[in-house]
Amino acid sequence: MKLRIDFYTSLLFYSILGFLLIPFLILFLWAFSKNWPWPDLLPHSLSTRGWESIADIKFIKVLLHSIFLSITVTFLVLVISIPAAKALAFYNFRGRNVLQMLILAPIVIPPMAVTMGIHINFIKLGLTDTFWGVVLVHLIPTIPYAVRILAHVFEAVGWNIEEQARVLGAKNWQIFLYITLPLITPGLFSAGVLCFIISFSQYILTFMIGGGRVMTITMELFPYVASGDRTIASVYSLIFILTTLTFAFLVDRFTRENYEKGNHFYL
Repeated sequence: MKLRIDFYTSLLFYSILGFLLIPFLILFLWAFSKNWPWPDLLPHSLSTRGWESIADIKFIKVLLHSIFLSITVTFLVLVISIPAAKALAFYNFRGRNVLQMLILAPIVIPPMAVTMGIHINFIKLGLTDTFWGVVLVHLIPTIPYAVRILAHVFEAVGWNIEEQARVLGAKNWQIFLYITLPLITPGLFSAGVLCFIISFSQYILTFMIGGGRVMTITMELFPYVASGDRTIASVYSLIFILTTLTFAFLVDRFTRENYEKGNHFYL
């Protein structure tokens, strides 16, 4: 009986693994294909044209610009979300439930509808076609996720330790720096990774507010997808995936090292 359960467990595991890896394998083959007509199983000929396209200094600048923009968005989101999440987790005030629903509104309402209203106001404020305009508009879809994650982290951690420190005479900045921040650091990095990926993958918001002057890797990728150039689109997609995985790996490694050194909570 146990062997049968192990067999079905292994079969389920490898089926899920194959389901996840097959799209990456196809993407990898497309990145090197020169001619791959349907319904052939493999490409007829190979080419490095797609990889030569990313050796261009323009692509490298766009990639670095995308990473810098997403890191800026992530930092601002976390700064804004910490007090908001703590208030939602610990304080009971009038309109708390309504505020929780409003925070989720950018996820529920279609981004295009939100962006149209924001675009008009950004034109009046002179924020369209600017880096900071794109950063601000990227805050809209990322803040709900960060607030929800950090609110759950605050609820799990509680504030008994903060109260004890306050009774012992610690100042507010000392409580935040030496108690609150270490306790919620794993949650901060979890929320940070998610916000980075959301910002890094934005196309509609970047296109509407950036106006084609603020270029990101998704802005470079979509024209190739739309024109049917699957070779270059596959290479750009692989670079996109590798960038997000590298960022997540570095953050996870840093978080685990921090946890193993004595932190108490890991999300």
